[in-house]
Amino acid sequence: MPVRNEDLHGNVPDKSPVALLLIDVINDLDFEGSEQIVRPAIEMARHLAALKRRAKQAKIPAIYVNDNFGRWRSDFSKQVTHCLEDDVPGKPIVELLRPGPDDYFVLKPKHSAFYSTALDILLDYLGVRRLILTGIAGNLCVLYTANDAYMRDFELCVPVDCIVSNTREENDYAIDQMRRFLKAETCRSDQIDLMTAMKFPDEKA
Repeated sequence: MPVRNEDLHGNVPDKSPVALLLIDVINDLDFEGSEQIVRPAIEMARHLAALKRRAKQAKIPAIYVNDNFGRWRSDFSKQVTHCLEDDVPGKPIVELLRPGPDDYFVLKPKHSAFYSTALDILLDYLGVRRLILTGIAGNLCVLYTANDAYMRDFELCVPVDCIVSNTREENDYAIDQMRRFLKAETCRSDQIDLMTAMKFPDEKA
């Protein structure tokens, strides 16, 4: 087992059965045709920001899992700065969901949050067994992450108002896939009882 970092002084949740994953929300959305996703993404970000505040109160860690969008000489903080300081379509989303000093982050090269990243190690360190999956895009990076999480035997919760795709139809299809085939709990974010989510039945020997 990894040694717990005593220098965190309790400011960052260091052990939790549940984690909130924010997938590709630090996103400039600066691509052709992005206008169709920006408005629903802002609405999604408002719901997700409220969920994140509740998660922090419940001592559930927030983990930003973000594509580097080809910026291989960059890092997560530079991506945040780019989205906040440059005139990009995704700026309002990042303003709502900007990371705090207590949040974790993982950079990913491809769609899934698990592919060639340290996420497995971090979740094992935290003792996570249930994931709340949120972010952009529901039918791509969120769905790919959900598939990989399910194969690793994580329990899944997908708040339907905290993911967004290019179209409503694609988003609804992704939610249906995660509910039917990955056994994900799907409901609105304000219907999630985070304190109950933290509790697991005792495992039998």
